[in-house]
Amino acid sequence: MSAVLNPFQIHTLVAALNPFNLKNALMAKHAQHVVLVHFPIALCIAGIAFDVAALWKNRKAFGDAAFYNLSIAAAFTIPVMASGILAWQFALEGQALKGILRLHLILGVLSSLTIWTIWTLHFLARRKGGSQIPIWWRYALELVGMVLISATGHLGGFLSGVNGGP
Repeated sequence: MSAVLNPFQIHTLVAALNPFNLKNALMAKHAQHVVLVHFPIALCIAGIAFDVAALWKNRKAFGDAAFYNLSIAAAFTIPVMASGILAWQFALEGQALKGILRLHLILGVLSSLTIWTIWTLHFLARRKGGSQIPIWWRYALELVGMVLISATGHLGGFLSGVNGGP
């Protein structure tokens, strides 16, 4: 067996590894979820940090930054959930989920719902009349959200092989 590739094999290899090949980037079976998932995680963590800073420093600008970070985080959960479901369909051809993958899906849905609930509480608090919901509820929910997001990301790390693989 020869270790030398013919020109046609080299061309195929270069096309597959080209980072500027739009077709490969968009048509990869699972890569979108692995890339997109970091946006709502980072934006939610930043939003919660700004919310804590707004309470600690009593500054409206931090509260505004928290709201906008959480708004974008909530919006990004939609393509993240869609890409996760598509990755499941492509990689496993819709087989029943079990083990770490099922737990990752359940925690992912709960994390997404929690981000949307936190955003809703911020949205209601910003309205003219304000929200009569005690602020400690929002901070308790933000803490729960951080735990859910961390657990979901930890399991995702196992699934991607970063934390050792299943």
